[in-house]
Amino acid sequence: MERSQRRVAIIGAGPIGLEAALAASERRLDFTVYEAAPTVGGYVRGWGHVRTFTPWSMTVSDRMGAVLAAGGFEAPTGAGLPTGHELADELLEPVSSLPELAGRIRLGSRVTAVGREGLLKHEAIGSPERALRPFRLLVRDSEGGETIEHADAVMDCSGTYGNPNRLGDGGISAVGEEAFDERIVRFLPDFEQKAGDWAGHTILLTGSGHSAQTAARNFAQFARHAPGTRVIWAVRTAHPGWGAVANDPLVERAALNQAATELAGGASDAIDLRAGYVTEALAGRDGQVAVTLRNGMSDEVVVDRILALNGGVGDASLYRQLQVHECYATCGPMKLAAALLGESAGDCLVEPDLGPEVLANPEPGFFILGAKSYGRNSQFLLRNGWQQVDDVFGSLLPSA
Repeated sequence: MERSQRRVAIIGAGPIGLEAALAASERRLDFTVYEAAPTVGGYVRGWGHVRTFTPWSMTVSDRMGAVLAAGGFEAPTGAGLPTGHELADELLEPVSSLPELAGRIRLGSRVTAVGREGLLKHEAIGSPERALRPFRLLVRDSEGGETIEHADAVMDCSGTYGNPNRLGDGGISAVGEEAFDERIVRFLPDFEQKAGDWAGHTILLTGSGHSAQTAARNFAQFARHAPGTRVIWAVRTAHPGWGAVANDPLVERAALNQAATELAGGASDAIDLRAGYVTEALAGRDGQVAVTLRNGMSDEVVVDRILALNGGVGDASLYRQLQVHECYATCGPMKLAAALLGESAGDCLVEPDLGPEVLANPEPGFFILGAKSYGRNSQFLLRNGWQQVDDVFGSLLPSA
């Protein structure tokens, strides 16, 4: 890098964003954390009712544990599995209140675009001139007002949660999907609080990942006490493996995989698995939704609600004017995506040693960290993000 980065902009006050903020504080850099939500961990609270597979011992970084202890807080530890709300309340909120981060976190501030002062994406390619120009961040506050902020380095830790995939085959919208957006739920609901929205209804559930498996298990449980509840579970793979891991050390993940296998085998009369089916079209039908599913031939089902849990990917529009080399398959940064290809068949607990060079983009001083950096690769763990932070600040980002 041609200039010593001193002003650091961190996008997102989730676990990795706050880890990066603490690392910036250690190095006495001038940094600001921009968080779109009114509290830290906005996306974490979005799945706050969900319990993680990983225990507290794998959720609190050494850096966070040390600064919490120095600040008089007792960091959570042990084998307990936190919910998203517990993670935000017992870890992220205490960390954000520490003196090291005082005045550095701007809540209700959404970064909507990042560019380079005086340059467009296609200009000064491979030239040291780009590193000499500051970044421009367009920031929108909670009331819609916009300002321009400047930084010498930007860390995008905004995650993937807020950008769900579409319902239709091939990842694009199904025919008629947009007309039913308000009736399609794209995030795992809090079934304890919202059971009335689902009980006694006919529901289309799509997806085969852990969120969809969790939803199917919950539907099967409350269908026992809610007559008339019926779930058509459309999974695009003909023989889903549910992500099962042999001798899985994560007990709750293993239990969920087992439950999915049993439901697929007919363990609940309420769950009708349609393996190898994709969603083709949606249309209104007497107050309900007629859904065309396809598996070689078309099959129509009529449902009251749709729960589309098809995963998500980070919002790349944020940096469309920057020189970011994205993987054509995963949407993650190319060097990191290529390094992960050999690991993609393994489990997330097998932690690859990738090195800091995979985090460097053609755009000097711009880094994508956390779950967003893994794109469509689902093997990300928090400890991967902690290592990324250490790599960036230790090797790629000069101190003040």
